[in-house]
Amino acid sequence: MEGFQEIGIPGREYLKETLTNCTDPIKAIEEFQNQNGILLPSLRTMLPLLDLHDLRRHHFHSSVSDDLKEKLLDRIENHIDPKNKETIFRDLLEKSFPVIKIPRLQPIVFSLLKNIEQVDDKYLKQLVADKELYDKCDVSVKRQIWQQHQGLFGDEVSPLFSQYIKDKEKILHSFENMTNFFSITPRQRRQNEVIQNLVKMIGKNVILYDTCLQFLRTLYLRTKNSHYCTLRVELLMALHEGEVQEITAMDPCHKFAWCLDACIRESNIDLKRSRELEAFLGSIRKDHEQVIGDLSMTLSDPYAINFLTTSAIKIVNQLIQNEQLARENTILKLILRMLNLGLHAWDILHSQVYKEPHLDPNLLIRFLPILMSMVVDDQVRSVNHKLPQDDREIALEIIEHSGPPPDLFNKFIQEDRLATLLTLYYSFQLLNKKDKTGIIRILGTLSNSQDTRLIEDPFLHTLVLYFVPMIEDFSHEHLCTVVFDELFLSLITQGNVIHHLLKLVYHAVPYLPEHRLELIMKTVCSYQIRETSVGLFNKLQEKIKDLQSENEEKRKKNKTDDDEISDFIPAPSN
Repeated sequence: MEGFQEIGIPGREYLKETLTNCTDPIKAIEEFQNQNGILLPSLRTMLPLLDLHDLRRHHFHSSVSDDLKEKLLDRIENHIDPKNKETIFRDLLEKSFPVIKIPRLQPIVFSLLKNIEQVDDKYLKQLVADKELYDKCDVSVKRQIWQQHQGLFGDEVSPLFSQYIKDKEKILHSFENMTNFFSITPRQRRQNEVIQNLVKMIGKNVILYDTCLQFLRTLYLRTKNSHYCTLRVELLMALHEGEVQEITAMDPCHKFAWCLDACIRESNIDLKRSRELEAFLGSIRKDHEQVIGDLSMTLSDPYAINFLTTSAIKIVNQLIQNEQLARENTILKLILRMLNLGLHAWDILHSQVYKEPHLDPNLLIRFLPILMSMVVDDQVRSVNHKLPQDDREIALEIIEHSGPPPDLFNKFIQEDRLATLLTLYYSFQLLNKKDKTGIIRILGTLSNSQDTRLIEDPFLHTLVLYFVPMIEDFSHEHLCTVVFDELFLSLITQGNVIHHLLKLVYHAVPYLPEHRLELIMKTVCSYQIRETSVGLFNKLQEKIKDLQSENEEKRKKNKTDDDEISDFIPAPSN
């Protein structure tokens, strides 16, 4: 009965006072019922009949009020003249808001709040002050609250951000049924529940969208987790698909992200698209340099990095086939420019120096020709393996086409993060072809890189995924030395390298030499294993024990067979 007296209906205090001061309580109750019951003559005549059937007045009044409530809600939602809608709803809200805490009447008040475009601050303040009422508000009302209370908006979106990161890490940390992280299409990714919830929460509100981007920038700066860059892009493109032009029109990255998204969906960047992307990069004026920050986040998205680097390696192979130079290909130069911007996203946001980072021309003039010559070496080896060979030819092939990379190549990897990324994707190409010689030749050089992008989950996950089809080759010590000693164990203290090392070992256990397996496990145990990796570590230990038991049984069986055979062999005569 709270709020009744404010709207002119006798409430709890009135009834208490009346019953306290009256001489005849029964009569006082009857008068209260007559004054405050349903005042329709047609219904009043039913009351004696209901009494005869032993139906309580409370049930009758509840039934009638529920029916009236449903009719009123239907009128509010569907049958009010749009021209007078705002005025009518504001008048109704003024009269009904005091009874918002009465459960039976709450739906009416919340329906009115939802259908008013701009709710008065006096109501919003009362909703914010009462958490129970705030939680029951429609998202359209909450948007108006969030505009003035960014902390509340942060409380609402933070769990969604956390869930989004957990969903990504769940894919990347899986070890039994591993899937290609980059195989999910952009449209499928945008159907993610978190993305859809964020779109609903933001609606067409530019302020909330801008606030959300600020949160994502802050989280990216704090954690260096590039999944926040993915979330920034996917949120924008989900709003684009929802045709929320109020937001997409004001986001300076929209056209660029849209064009890049089209390229990713088509798995191709043609001349027309490249010109559109290049024109956008060239159109950034000095007074809008902050756009570079958001643009770099767009390009730091692992899905964008994967597409652009894969495209660059594809172009390198085409250039070799057509006997052309890297510096003459305009699309390749644009791709390298975008990759360089994406790889420096965190540095740009952290330093707040919004300038496109310098792309070293030596990358085109010197590094890529070395990389192309190594691809040619791979092709020569592939052809030679198909031809009859003698020892002299094999020796020449090893000397000419299988030796270590030039010192200049290693220097580029040490100093240039873009060179590291291109080399990583070149190693993916070798792994895809199961070129063990090429892998041994190139993979160890990656550990010399100063770039943390190499140890990010999406790329280590992809590396392990490419290794799984060739786990039988881990019986060879040369491959183990390069993969474990020169790469994983040299980076073991960084990021989630231990987790991905354990994933690889989990699949390669049956083929790893015993001394190698023992060394890896001993090394891993000497470091702190993260909580997310404990389950994998325990599973791996179980698998190793099961394998050891199987091997022990085989040894016993073989020994028994040998003893039985020896019984049939006659002893040598003197």
